[in-house]
Amino acid sequence: MRVYVARHGETTWNLEGRYQGRRESALTSLGMRQAFALADAMDAAGVMRVIASPLLRCTATAKPSADRLNLRIELDDRLIEIAHGTWEGRLRDEIAANDGARYRAWRTDPANVVFDGGETPEQVMRRWRDFAQSLAPGVPTLVVTHDAVVRIALLVAEKRALSAFWDTSVENGAFATFEVEGDEWRIVEERSSGHLAGIRADVEGQAL
Repeated sequence: MRVYVARHGETTWNLEGRYQGRRESALTSLGMRQAFALADAMDAAGVMRVIASPLLRCTATAKPSADRLNLRIELDDRLIEIAHGTWEGRLRDEIAANDGARYRAWRTDPANVVFDGGETPEQVMRRWRDFAQSLAPGVPTLVVTHDAVVRIALLVAEKRALSAFWDTSVENGAFATFEVEGDEWRIVEERSSGHLAGIRADVEGQAL
């Protein structure tokens, strides 16, 4: 079974460099174009099931695919973004200046960071493992989720530690492709972004 794990399209807070976490942030016009481009790719892939994080940026990204394929979007809380706690809604540069020690730890030792009022990457990994193990064998599936969750999905498939969190990523509107057989998730392609030609977001300025 093929599973396509996509990151949501660009949001207003991505553009501003704000941490999002569990807070809502709408797709930009570019993010919507990315969502429609993702729908083209999923149509070509023959996707027959769509599952998404319940946050608006994911459901809005999933909707063009679901509409194109005449499918219902299934919502799953286990796909929600890592809770950044008190960082949510604040600019990356502000965090770096006012919570510098934790920010440096997040960028260099993410496995051991605990966000004030948030959660740990280990908790996100447990959520992802639970989701992945519960996904019954079946039809080609699109999963629309968030940056941290996509990174962790790749780490779990590669059997790598959370210390490698920053070694991989998927940009807005791109997806990772997995072949799933039983409990085994094999990476077919780590980052598919050919459908984003001319509509790629600038991820360097984002608060991740």
